Amino acid sequence: MPTETQSLRKLGFLTIGLFDGDDPRPGHESTLRVLELGEQLGFDSAWVRHRHLQYGISSPVAVLAAATQRTSRIELGTAVIPLGWENPLRLAEDLATVDVLSGGRLNPGVSVSPPMHYDDVRGALYPDTGDQEDFGYDRVSRLLSLVRGERASTFSGVEGIETFSDRVQPHSPGLASRVWYGGASTRSAVWAGQAGMNYLTSSVVRAEEGSTDFEKIQLSHVRAFREHHPDGAQARVSQGLVVIPTDSATAEQRAKYEDYAAKRLPRTKTPQGPGGLLFSRDYVGTSAEIASQLYQHAAFREIDEVAFALPFTFEHEDYVQILTDLATRLGPELGWKPAS
Repeated sequence: MPTETQSLRKLGFLTIGLFDGDDPRPGHESTLRVLELGEQLGFDSAWVRHRHLQYGISSPVAVLAAATQRTSRIELGTAVIPLGWENPLRLAEDLATVDVLSGGRLNPGVSVSPPMHYDDVRGALYPDTGDQEDFGYDRVSRLLSLVRGERASTFSGVEGIETFSDRVQPHSPGLASRVWYGGASTRSAVWAGQAGMNYLTSSVVRAEEGSTDFEKIQLSHVRAFREHHPDGAQARVSQGLVVIPTDSATAEQRAKYEDYAAKRLPRTKTPQGPGGLLFSRDYVGTSAEIASQLYQHAAFREIDEVAFALPFTFEHEDYVQILTDLATRLGPELGWKPAS
């Protein structure tokens, strides 16, 4: 519970990893350089978003596999993998492999719901089973059981010169305890708590029971999750607001950041789209100003770790400035100390 007298325990950041569709390598390289910088600055964790059929990271597990070879300490997370696009068995194999490569640093974040624009992609994604696919919480349960090492096959043993296992290989002990659920509703918070997962709450929640108070709704999700989790108040929750410190920014950068936040502000006033989504405002200002605002944020006061989201459309140099200020200015303002 960060307050002026109680410190933020873990500081992380989240990036979308945009790239040019005609020349995608530089964008991916920029993302890897950002992750490396995060480790150098002492961040506890670095997270990548997941975007299908867009110009953002479509395969965060592959990107993080590369990052395991360019970092040695920082935790690496996905926020979040939409399981509607995934086969839980194959994903479990990929996650375990990357966790082994990282030395146990992977933090997979997942969520469920039908894939976006499902009617448009179903023919390519599930041409034969589209009407039978389950896009509910059972898909998460399947993934968790496979990551834990529960049976995936009724056969094991030697066949000819090949040896077969009845569980996912490689098996990475401890990985299951680092799986997160990205939720935006009370229902998801309760389910994730009952499943014993960790909980990611972001700058988006669902308007519930007629309320449009973002902080109040997010706080209710955090509390509902912990009330239903075996670890109670000690259950891990990470908050992912968009936070842009300007301490070392140029005048041009500050103007760009303020314009970015101003253009996004109208969407915070009322629920958006058929899902009734509520968006948090973006936090732009000096670290002292942002720290003061966060200490007044009802949900922020209930957590002790964050993964602040980087804006989508900025340049690499902007991310360097923002990350540097987060680690050297805002983090210390919140009582956080960089990892050695």
